[in-house]
Amino acid sequence: MPALKPTAFTARILWLGLVADRKAQLASQPVERMRLTFAGPEGEAHGGLTRPSCSRVVAQYPKGTTIRNTRQLSILSAEELAQTAAAMGLARLDPALVGASLVVEGLPDLTHLPPSSRLQAEGGATLVVDMENRACQLPAKPIDAAHPGFGAAYRKAASGRRGLTAWVEAEGDLWLGATLTLHIPDQPIWAPLAAARQS
Repeated sequence: MPALKPTAFTARILWLGLVADRKAQLASQPVERMRLTFAGPEGEAHGGLTRPSCSRVVAQYPKGTTIRNTRQLSILSAEELAQTAAAMGLARLDPALVGASLVVEGLPDLTHLPPSSRLQAEGGATLVVDMENRACQLPAKPIDAAHPGFGAAYRKAASGRRGLTAWVEAEGDLWLGATLTLHIPDQPIWAPLAAARQS
């Protein structure tokens, strides 16, 4: 019996970008096509089969521990990005400034898709949703460079709409205008979830 359920929900890729050297800058550079391998997008500094643990998983591992890389890509929603820009007082926020890999339109509440959902492209390339990408202050510097005085507002404005982190399950290509179909885990929400979050 299939554990993943294809849905009628789809998204269209509006923007693609790569961070070539995250030590040099967080901002990504736009591209028209992206080749996905099991190590992530080719040419992406966040790629690799493993990565050093960061503050997001400090409760599980000491910082710098080598762990599986489930943060190969950062996926944002065009609708949520527009809401973030408006909350900051900007007409538009360039996804490159926040290090985005993909910007898609058409999926409601993208940031809160169930973990382990799949986004499958027309050619078969498939991304697995890891979890919500928590808003942080790292984009403040590139935002300030483009919009002086606005960087500090990003973290609060992006809370709950920063998008998702994801990793590559099936290799292939993504391109501007391509359609991604949402597949969700065919299981109920874990009943003790609220109690576990309070513990």
